[in-house]
Amino acid sequence: MNDFERGLERYIGRERLEKLQKIKIGIAGAGGLGSNCAFNLVRSGFRKLKIVDFDFVEPANLNRQFYFIDQLGMPKVVALRQNLLRINPDLELETLQVKIDAGNIMELFGDCDVIVEAFDNIAGKTLLAEKFYSSGKLVVCASGLAGWGSSDEIKIRKIHPKFFMVGDLVTEVGRDVPPISPRVNVTAAKQADIVLDYIMNHGP
Repeated sequence: MNDFERGLERYIGRERLEKLQKIKIGIAGAGGLGSNCAFNLVRSGFRKLKIVDFDFVEPANLNRQFYFIDQLGMPKVVALRQNLLRINPDLELETLQVKIDAGNIMELFGDCDVIVEAFDNIAGKTLLAEKFYSSGKLVVCASGLAGWGSSDEIKIRKIHPKFFMVGDLVTEVGRDVPPISPRVNVTAAKQADIVLDYIMNHGP
């Protein structure tokens, strides 16, 4: 057990920490939702993460995503791996620079206990929801998080016992409602909190 885990153990106890460390979480996308959800999950005690994204860190990402200016041009999964290991160096991380599509999504996330949807497009969100809605896995999706203000409108909706949706379900990204750090982070944190609460109370 490293210093980070010893510090966290003081708050949640050895038994709970070990419970969290057994769970494998798949994160589909490493942008504003995925990168921020990932660091919240890691700080909560989860150790096993599989993160899949094909994209690279760009200047327009830095206003809301868990990356830094010296990481510009790096694959997001490589940069995110570096950043998460600075929190807990003993993470069991799988980071895949792959474009997720209908042909590979089941294989990519089939071995995960939990799946976090963190796409930035409707097609990806729909694909993941359709494929895993009745999978028996805990699935946490997001919709409606752009702009600023009205963060209390970002709600958690329980669609069925293992399928949750976070967001206001309305405010999609557009020219007049760009993605900005506070609402993106509120949504990502709520996604992570759903996972933490569910595993603490129910297990996978």
